[in-house]
Amino acid sequence: MRTIAFNPLSMPTYVMAKPIGSSCNLNCSYCYYLEKEKLYENRKSLQMSDDTLEHYIESYIQAQPVPEVLFTWHGGEPLLRDLSFFRKVLSLQKKYGRGRKIDNTLQTNGTLLNDEWCRFFKDNNFLIGISIDGPEHCHDFYRKNKGGKGTFQQVMHGIELLQKHEVEFNTLSVINNYNVDYALEIYNFFKEIGTKFMQFSPIVEQFTPSRADGLTLLPPEGSDDAILSSMTVNAKKFGNFYITIFDEWIKKDVGKYYLQLFDAALAGTVGQMPGVCIFGETCGHATVMEFNGDVYACDHFVFPEYKIGNIKTHTIYEMVFSQKQLRFGADKRDLLPTQCRQCEFKKLCNGECPKNRIIKTSTGEPGLNYLCEGYYAFWKHTQPYMEFMANELFFKRAPANVMSWAKSFKF
Repeated sequence: MRTIAFNPLSMPTYVMAKPIGSSCNLNCSYCYYLEKEKLYENRKSLQMSDDTLEHYIESYIQAQPVPEVLFTWHGGEPLLRDLSFFRKVLSLQKKYGRGRKIDNTLQTNGTLLNDEWCRFFKDNNFLIGISIDGPEHCHDFYRKNKGGKGTFQQVMHGIELLQKHEVEFNTLSVINNYNVDYALEIYNFFKEIGTKFMQFSPIVEQFTPSRADGLTLLPPEGSDDAILSSMTVNAKKFGNFYITIFDEWIKKDVGKYYLQLFDAALAGTVGQMPGVCIFGETCGHATVMEFNGDVYACDHFVFPEYKIGNIKTHTIYEMVFSQKQLRFGADKRDLLPTQCRQCEFKKLCNGECPKNRIIKTSTGEPGLNYLCEGYYAFWKHTQPYMEFMANELFFKRAPANVMSWAKSFKF
């Protein structure tokens, strides 16, 4: 089978850059990245140096096969770097961009936002992702500061500042064993605060006390003593969470509010790329770079065994198209269990993210996605609506016409 994701002439390469490594001013209970500092315990600082930054920006721009370049800044908490760092970012992008259109996105917990940051983001057209898990009782359940107190009010103040300065923002929410029961409340809350683009990321984590490198979280292959985290979302509830929101969205919100999973489902139905790596047939073109230039296969695979190089010794292109990374990306397709290959929704799901393939099929074959039950229920429930919208697109009509149709359709 053809590995579409690694055609350098058609697919952009993405790197999630960590200018402050795993450093963060919060202590969210479920955070999978805080412990990555153990990989760099011999370093006095987790700040990206100017030299590493310049190597990265030059190599990243050169690796792009398309005229537009998108940089993504992540953490930890990237706002722990001061404005001078991001001004240097813009200067280097201009230096190496040679007239290409360059955009920046930045993911933040929102608690450090102030007027100065927001003016900078507005003036330089940054898209900001805000990490918020819903209304106060949902958000504060796990997202706490170093003192163990909830952070909802601080985050909401940050959102108000973004709105005051007319900075474009999206929301990213982690769906866990608690807030999964409040789907409609969460969805309505985000509409009330002015969110137009919503992304929900499920917790599926397993841990062990026996890794030699000191990390407690595990990659999908796990270990003999792997334990599923209590914060992991229930698969069936996860499916119901999305179905509940979808049933509200399909009545009155199509074309007004956008959810990543809904967009991916429609793209898959019309035969297009899903726009998010977890539903692609293969993966591997979205990597992560730590503060010191180390590059790993994926943000969820920052383990020594998945390191593919360093920006000071290898270009982005060399690392992304290395045999090791190509194998990592192709394994998403090649190791798909038979149950998935025969599934009626295979083209929509493709087994979802490899990091979540931690259970066995009914026949004992490894590699089934932990969330399979939930995703299957969602695909099944939404299929007639997605097919209607796909048909509208085919005839160059508005997909939002589905709202009128949905009123009379009984599934």
